Amino acid sequence: MERNGESHLKEPLLDAANGASSPAARVSPRKERTTRKAMFNVRGMSCASCAVSIETVVAGLKGVESVQVSVLQGQAVVQYTPEETDARTIKEAIEGINFEVDELQEQEIAVCRLRIKGMACTSCSESIERALLMVPGVKKAAVGLALEEAKVHFDPNITSRDLLIEAIEDAGFGADLISYGDDVNKMHLKLEGVNSPEDTKLIQSVLETVEGVNNVEWDTVGQTIKIAYDPDVTGPRLLIQRIQDAAQPPKCFNASLYSPPKQREVERHHEIISYRNQFLWSCLFSVPVFMFAMVLPMLPPFGDWLLYKIYNNMTLGMLLRWLLCSPVQFIIGWRFYIGAYHALKRGYSNMDVLVALGTNAAYFYSMYIILKALTSNSFEGQDLFETSSMLVSFILLGKYLEVVAKGKTSDALSKLTELAPETAVLLTLDKDGSVISEMEISTQLLQRNDFIKILPGEKVPVDGVVIKGQSHVNESMITGEARPIAKKPGDKVIGGTVNDNGFIIVKATHVGSETALSQIVQLVEAAQLARAPVQRLADKISRFFVPTVVVAAFLTWLGWFIPGQLHLYPQQWIPEAMDSFELALQFGISVLVVACPCALGLATPTAVMVATGKGASLGVLIKGGNALEKAHKIKTIIFDKTGTLTIGKPSVVQTKIFSKIPLLELCDLTASAEANSEHPLSKAIVQYTKKLREQYGSDSDHMLDSKDFEVHPGAGVSANVEGKLVLVGNKRLMQEFEAPMNSEVEEYMSEMEGLARSCVLVAIDRIICGALAVSDPLKPEAGRVISYLSSMGITSIMVTGDNLATAKSIAKEVGINTVFAEIDPVGKAEKIKDLQTQGFTVAMVGDGVNDSPALAAADVGMAIGAGTDVAIEAADVVLMKSSLEDVITAIDLSRKTLAKIRLNYVWALGYNVLGMPIAAGVLFPFTGIRLPPWLAGACMAASSVSVVCSSLLLQLYKKPLHVEDTPRPAGPSDGVSNLV
Repeated sequence: MERNGESHLKEPLLDAANGASSPAARVSPRKERTTRKAMFNVRGMSCASCAVSIETVVAGLKGVESVQVSVLQGQAVVQYTPEETDARTIKEAIEGINFEVDELQEQEIAVCRLRIKGMACTSCSESIERALLMVPGVKKAAVGLALEEAKVHFDPNITSRDLLIEAIEDAGFGADLISYGDDVNKMHLKLEGVNSPEDTKLIQSVLETVEGVNNVEWDTVGQTIKIAYDPDVTGPRLLIQRIQDAAQPPKCFNASLYSPPKQREVERHHEIISYRNQFLWSCLFSVPVFMFAMVLPMLPPFGDWLLYKIYNNMTLGMLLRWLLCSPVQFIIGWRFYIGAYHALKRGYSNMDVLVALGTNAAYFYSMYIILKALTSNSFEGQDLFETSSMLVSFILLGKYLEVVAKGKTSDALSKLTELAPETAVLLTLDKDGSVISEMEISTQLLQRNDFIKILPGEKVPVDGVVIKGQSHVNESMITGEARPIAKKPGDKVIGGTVNDNGFIIVKATHVGSETALSQIVQLVEAAQLARAPVQRLADKISRFFVPTVVVAAFLTWLGWFIPGQLHLYPQQWIPEAMDSFELALQFGISVLVVACPCALGLATPTAVMVATGKGASLGVLIKGGNALEKAHKIKTIIFDKTGTLTIGKPSVVQTKIFSKIPLLELCDLTASAEANSEHPLSKAIVQYTKKLREQYGSDSDHMLDSKDFEVHPGAGVSANVEGKLVLVGNKRLMQEFEAPMNSEVEEYMSEMEGLARSCVLVAIDRIICGALAVSDPLKPEAGRVISYLSSMGITSIMVTGDNLATAKSIAKEVGINTVFAEIDPVGKAEKIKDLQTQGFTVAMVGDGVNDSPALAAADVGMAIGAGTDVAIEAADVVLMKSSLEDVITAIDLSRKTLAKIRLNYVWALGYNVLGMPIAAGVLFPFTGIRLPPWLAGACMAASSVSVVCSSLLLQLYKKPLHVEDTPRPAGPSDGVSNLV
């Protein structure tokens, strides 16, 4: 993060992913609620009178606030009130005067996130996406299987949140709203003293009149209220005060913060409890069925009573197995019927279809056996009730273990959300900055521009800037950087980090969803929701996999039944108390069950989920599976120079004395002359002088009196410091003031230019007394990173706007062989495209606004975290620590993740490839080994659990390169060691 200075304090640290605008860039939320803007492409306009006629007609419509028509662009932009008119009415009005409106573009696209319940495999997520995309007005829909969420972009003029939820429920799944549009800044309040509907209406009307309130939602049962607001305009303390002020004596309204349980955790817990309870109930019935069918008959003294005939050939054992199996089949297993019905209704098949087919085949065949036994005193047959009940039990066990394991995949993300402290100490300051009062309040009540006191050992509650005090802050929880960072007035601090050893007062600049912590969580959640291209393999397989399995199961049954009927294999192959039909049926059911594609659907999303969460904990934010997958293919990396390979902050790296003047006196005079300049080199000289004074025990803030300060563009500055004419600048300035330059000065300047350093000459009373070499130092890890990338088979290239001599010098120092200098921003993007046309997968590492076109053009754009918001928005990967070693971390994590996904596919398909032939009875003729349906169900469950556990191993990932050396600012020692 950029820690120094107060620039961009109003800017969010990270722009929200997927097109969400930053709060600072939005117009007033109240205006967003009352007006909407639409753009129409109009054909047939030929002159200004056409534009006037369109403007006249549209402006006459009720609810239209403004209209602008451009004949050249063929467009009309209309601002209107959605409560009074809509875009379709405006479109029809334009068409009514004989113009064609061939395209309608809504400039505002609403975004909502929905929690999805009941997904089991990839085909489930695909069916939900299809159902959402069929809803009119939906522009884009992404459904994450592992995250169990959907993110939908839609036109609020055409559809609504309720219609989206209805579409999901119609597809056979549950859905709850997580967030909508700008409702990310919201708070929940518990109300006391509200006793009537009139009180409710009063409070709601009061809140809705507050500028900055977006939405107010009541829960009359729990007496709670949810308020969405804009932190730029209002804050939680003001809203609570408005509620309390709304009460007319003797009534009294009290509002206090209410923290509802986290929806995801609650639902995850309920899902785990549900599967656990269903499994236990299933076992309660299935275990006796298994005992009566498989165990007790093998123990004659104990199982003889099961053979007691109740009527004709129907035995007591049959009746007990039927009675115990039926609740498992139709009550506990009802979820599979519901899932299969909705899947088949939508024209696709999933795991529920396979389970329903397999269990129904076993159950209804067993019913056939019972009916035959009831109507015949000579029929002998073996029921398969244990197959049906045990199959349901093992599938429920597998789902229970899978849900428990999937909950672990978001551990890294949940740990991030818990970093912020619950309370903060709020200060009230007077005009002089003295503390008037302090009180401890909830962090959720903090507002922008609040002053907060942070003691040693306490966590920083929100993002802000230090205004008083000095300390060191451990930012490892956010950036992964374990070394404490020094903080002084003017430095930024990040919410969730720990204040180590000093007392500081911080002014809050970002609260709520604007904090770096909140935006990191939002970014990672968006990444986990995105589908990686490698997952397309699983999607394609799942589309035809289930029908193929059903056909394979039917052929397996035929392949055993027909030869059995024709006596083509020995009768002793058929187990006792079975016939050829039952044996063939068991083989067919086993194939149905063992081939379930659940594990295939989990192979990619669980790995991406764990990897993005782990990356975030290491300070590497990866924006989705697409970036994660592309990064492993990188063969060429283009580096920007300033702020990327270099620290981005010029500093004095060497000094030279050409006379007998002491170094400190020379620097005092130089700094005093430069004090009024805003040039980066001037600031570097002033900063160097302050450090030199500290070393010599002088007052670091003292500056000599300076008069007649003058800037000489392109040459330097001049000033009168304590009666002496001080010139600070380049060779041209010296020539302008006729300060003679001897050979020693010329040689030193040439030497510094060869080292890509800016040589600043200092003349006192027109005599050159010394020189300061200023340079933007390399990041200490740069050389190691370039060398390590080379060992990974990756070529490094530098592209910069600086001059060729400087660029070549820097490139040589870090080990880069290919350099493109004096390149503008568009040229950087063109260089990347040239490399891409040669077949290279190219990554770009940059930090500035000028790097954003290149970051967007690259296959993988990596933005330095201390860079601009524009660069961060354009990038696919954000390096939060601004450390180049994380370039390697991002690529290596990508490679490890793709390797893990491939391994997951091996686990998933391995069970099917090996399990299906065994289930079909390939080994049975030779070894007598067969896979009963209940055991096939256990194998299917094991495949899903093994895939999730395999993905969880990514939590153990370690960075391949960690440079221990930390940046050492150029200080006085550099200058002293180079004195002559």
